[in-house]
Formats: sequence, C-alpha cells, structure tokens
Amino acid sequence: MASLTHRPQWKSALMLLAFLLLAPSMVGCTSQRYLQPRRTPVNPLTDALSLMNRSGPQPTGRTISLLRHYDVLDLFHHNPELALENLQRVATDEKGAEKTYAISELAYILGIRYQRSGNPGKALDMYSVAVSNAYLYLFSPELDGFRNPYDPQFRGACDLYNTSLEAVLRIVSSEGNLRPGLSYRISTDSASHDVRVANRGPWSDDDFGELKFCSDFQVKTIDAGNVTYGIGVPMLAVRKRPENETAAEQYYPEGLSFPVTAILRVTTPPQQGPSSGASDDPATCRHPCVLELHDPLSAAELGLNERLVPIQSDLSTPLAHFLENPKFKEQTNSTTGLLFPDQSQKLRGVYMLEPFDPNRIPVLMVHGLWSSPMTWMPMFNDLRSFRELRKNYQFWFYQYPTGQPFWISASQMRADLAELRRNIDPNAQSPVLDQMVLVGHSMGGLVSRMQTIESGEEFWRILSDASFDQLRASEEEKKRLASVLFFHPNPSIQRVVTIATPHRGSDYANDYTQWLGKKLIQLPSGVIEVTNSLIRQNPDIFRDTELLITKTSIDSLNPDSPIFPVLLRSRRASWVHYHNIIGMIENSSWFSKDTMESDGIVSFASAQMEDAQTQIVVQANHGSVHTTPRAILEVRRILIEHLKEACQKPQLAECLDLPEPWKKIHRQTPIGSTGYLDWPVRSAAVELPLEGRSGFR
Repeated sequence: MASLTHRPQWKSALMLLAFLLLAPSMVGCTSQRYLQPRRTPVNPLTDALSLMNRSGPQPTGRTISLLRHYDVLDLFHHNPELALENLQRVATDEKGAEKTYAISELAYILGIRYQRSGNPGKALDMYSVAVSNAYLYLFSPELDGFRNPYDPQFRGACDLYNTSLEAVLRIVSSEGNLRPGLSYRISTDSASHDVRVANRGPWSDDDFGELKFCSDFQVKTIDAGNVTYGIGVPMLAVRKRPENETAAEQYYPEGLSFPVTAILRVTTPPQQGPSSGASDDPATCRHPCVLELHDPLSAAELGLNERLVPIQSDLSTPLAHFLENPKFKEQTNSTTGLLFPDQSQKLRGVYMLEPFDPNRIPVLMVHGLWSSPMTWMPMFNDLRSFRELRKNYQFWFYQYPTGQPFWISASQMRADLAELRRNIDPNAQSPVLDQMVLVGHSMGGLVSRMQTIESGEEFWRILSDASFDQLRASEEEKKRLASVLFFHPNPSIQRVVTIATPHRGSDYANDYTQWLGKKLIQLPSGVIEVTNSLIRQNPDIFRDTELLITKTSIDSLNPDSPIFPVLLRSRRASWVHYHNIIGMIENSSWFSKDTMESDGIVSFASAQMEDAQTQIVVQANHGSVHTTPRAILEVRRILIEHLKEACQKPQLAECLDLPEPWKKIHRQTPIGSTGYLDWPVRSAAVELPLEGRSGFR
C-alpha cells in the first residue's frame, strides 16, 4: 500500500483515469446544451393584452377608456375593424399620441385574431398598420407636444413596434423574402409599402444565410442577460460561406451565427387604417420603407427622424445557437485534443466569431490542458456586453492540441500568429493589431507568456553545452528544433493576463499521472521519430535529453522540469504588462485536510507571478476560476486600462471608437458617461493578502 505521502499522487492519477474513461460517453451522449426551442415565442405584450386568455387578446384599460370616450367601445365589440376605422378618422382630425397608440394596439390585436383564424393576408394588413402607427407615436414630429417618455405607454409603443414588426417579418420570412438585397411589397386596403431589405452591418450580404428569431429560443448554460432594450427585433443569422472570400475567411468556423437587429424605417408612416377611404387604388398610395438589418455589436443606436434611438439587441442567443452547432462541438472536442494531438493539428489555430475589424484591438484567449475555446464562452459573452469593450476589442480564440508539451504549443502559436498577421494585414497598415492582449487559462497561460520572452540560448543550454551549429541533423530537423528553443518576443503583444497558471509546474503532474498520460496520450509519430533521430545522431552533444525524449503535456508540467527555472528568469519584453489571477479553494483529501493552498490543481506558490503588474486571488477551483464574475471583472478592468493607455497614442486614438474624455484625460473616465468606474492601475480588490505568503516577494 502506498504511503500517506503518496496519496495525493495516486489519487490524482485515479481521478485522471476516471475522467478519461468517462470522457467519450460524456462527449457523445450528454454534451452540454446551450440552447433549447421555446414552445411559444417570448412576447412582452402577453400580459398587457391577455394574449394567452381563452377569450383572445383584449385591449388595455387605457385603450378601452379611450374607445368609450369617443363612443366606439360598443362598436369595437361588434365590428372591431369598423371601430378602428372610426378611430382613425378621429385621429386624422384631432391628432394625439394617446389615439395613435390605441390605433396601433387595436390593429395588433386584430392582426393576432386574423392570424389565429387562418387569414395571414388580413393579419399582415393589420400588423402593418400597427407597425406604422407605433412608429408614428415614437418618432413623428407632429406628436412632439403630446409624447411623454415618462409615460409607461411610451415603452408600450416600443413593444408594439417591435412585436408588430416581428409578426410582419415572420409572415414575410415564410415566403423566403427576408434577406439583404431583396425587395417586397406589403399591401393593405389603403396603401402599399414597398420594402427594401438593407444590410447595415460589417458582414456582407453574401454572409447572410437563414434568419431566425431570438424570441424562439431559451439560452442555457451561459448568461442570458446580454440584452439591451430599445427599437427593433433581435434575430440571429446563420452564416453561410460567401462566394467572394476575404483574407479572414479561414478563421471563421463553419456554421457561425451572428446577432442582427431588424428595424423598419417608415419614410412616410400612414395615419389611415384599412378601408379608410383614402384611396380606391392602393398603388396610388405607396410608402417606401427600408427594413434595415443592423449589427448590435457595431452600433448601439441609430438615427430615426433626427433622434438618436437605442436598438434592441440580444447577443447571448446567437452565441448559444452557434455553440449548439455539432460541427463546432466536434472541432473543439477537448478530449480529442488531449488524447490524440496528432489528429487535432488540422484544427489548430485562431478562431474568430465576429467579422475581422482592422480598427479593433485583438484579445486572444488561450485555453488550458484538456480544454478548448468553449471554455471561454461565459467570459466572452460577459465582456462583450460592455459597450466600450465590444466597440474597441475583437475577441479571438486559439486552439491547440493539449496532449503535447506546452513549449511545442507555444512554438506553433508563434508561427500561427505570424501567419495570421501576414494574411489579414500584409502591409502592416493596422496599428491596433500591435496592441494585442493575450488571456491564458492554466497551461494556456504558459503558452501565452512564452510569446513575450527572449529565449537567448537559455533553453538550448538545458540540453547541451555545445554550440547549436555543432548539431548533426537534417535542415528540416534543425529548423523544427530551433523553432522551439530559439525565439523572440512578439512585438504585437502588449499585455498578458494569466489565470490559474502553473508558472512553476503542478504537483498534479506526478509520477502516477505522467505514467498514465504516456499510456493514454498518443503523441504524433513524426515527433517521436525526429527526437529519436536527433539523439541517435548526436550521442556526444546532449547533456540532458529531458526535453527531447517523447513527452506529453502532463510530463511538461512536472514541477521538477528544468524548463520552469529558465522560463521564470528569461528576459521578458520591456513593453509587455503582465497581470495574474490566482484561484484558491479549501482543499480536502479523501482522508484528511490538505494544508496546501491551491485551486485543486495548481498550488498558490506555483500560481503567483513576481513580475505581474497586478495580481489578485479569487475563491474558485482551477476549472472554473476564469468563469467567475470576479475574474471576468478583473479582465474587464485590465482591458479598460489598456484602452486608456492606447488613447495616449495619436495613431491609435484615430482608429478606436472612444469617449472624448478618454482621449483627453489619462486614467480618468467620468462616471455616467460610459458606465465605468475610474479604476486604479493596481487592483485594490484582492480577496486574500499576497504579502507574507511563502515565495512571494
């Protein structure tokens, strides 16, 4: 029986074995769900108009009072369409916001009744009247003296506009006419609306595939609160691969979904309702309209009738819809990346979930051991809910095979980033791309940090005292080895955030787990052949073949590995700022309390960084620390600080979309103008004191 001192080692090995054995069944049968369809679409008017009652939709109390005031309430009960016509005549002679609102509400109710009775044509007529009159209520200059933004009815008019427009779009989309570049006509008894569909976002018209309504879905797993309120219908577009591909096309995953907000801009909104007698020929009363498809990530408001109006948006549902894509789930299978790194090489690289923008700073997120870009979705969803962040940052994700040593992954990431820059900015015309921020979790933090240090000959000296030129090998073998051992910091990376990173290795990588890893992880045969060839050809050069002998990622994280002392003392780029987030839980072993402070995988002593500009401790375990609100808030603070510093560089201030005070005053943001606090350079919100802990100076 193993001694008590070895219990943590064999316990971690058994945990690893259990997870690895269960992983295939978990991936195939009980994969995580991010989205599920709703039985009934979400409708903000459900309660106000009693939409779910057996008696059918009914007007609100205020509209009933108005009908009684103009003596059309009884008529509404017997002939609601004629009552609506009479109310339209009154509104033509006696303008007022209250009457315009009632017309929109009654038309919407009639639209629902017609649709439920199987008459979509009449329903479309009524929904069109509801949309146009809600638009009139909200934006007509003639009603400026009547409109009261403090009246609950004002928000009700927004809901009427949005829900009526959604009802129109559902009918139109069923005929396949809802896509950019197309035009169609909506005809009522008194007018025709010539509607042109226009794309107002960064995606091209060819990028638009199927359009779906966000109200049809319920978000699971990730936070569904990433919603803003205003005008428009939140939708999601399933991206299709365009015929004319851009340089960034290779970085977009297949089946990507992106957010869209549909807004109908009525050039001359009609006051007349159906059968009002305004014209016997609908063709003589045409109203040109534009159905605009906006990207809420690019613009939070738009101008309507000389007013700046916020748009309604839903960012979480399109993201969740994409994460349900089986192809992306297969591409980001973390177990395949761990056990079969050779098979995962073809999926290695940078993934973009938003259109590439040469004027937004890249934030590249790097996952850890036995993980994938999916692990970043809660943080990604949360960070881009902040307007100043999504306007100035583009979030990218790096995927790599996690079964291989982290220094191999770091070498591949250097090559992949260099290739990406050559593809998307071959002439180096985008200065914001030189302000990149890396955010790495666990082993991904080591991969990220290695992008910012100068190797010198330090890593080669681990292997040999001889000159590298004395190495006997083919040119290809020399090139592959040199790419791992000799490198320079990436000048485009300005800031690195490491989260739960084993800067000095992890005790989880012990004799037992390393042995188990060698049995389960299948390293590429090409790597094995090259290392064996180098050792055979150079029996007298290598002093220590520790880093050459076939290793797995678990081996590479052994605290006794000679690479960690070299990594810690290597020269880092003077222009790079480091930030560190440490996880901490109260560990307990199976038999007794564990006194070592750690996040369950990485000890506190290994997780801390002495050269970090800021460092905080978060009460969370290793696997979840980067998804906690506190860690996300800290990353947000760091990104805001990064933006403030960028404001001081004239060539960047011209590219970025920043509040004017940020451009003028360094480290100071007025509360209320942007919604951000004036954060200090060093975070004051440290959950646990760092001073006095072993190894921290």
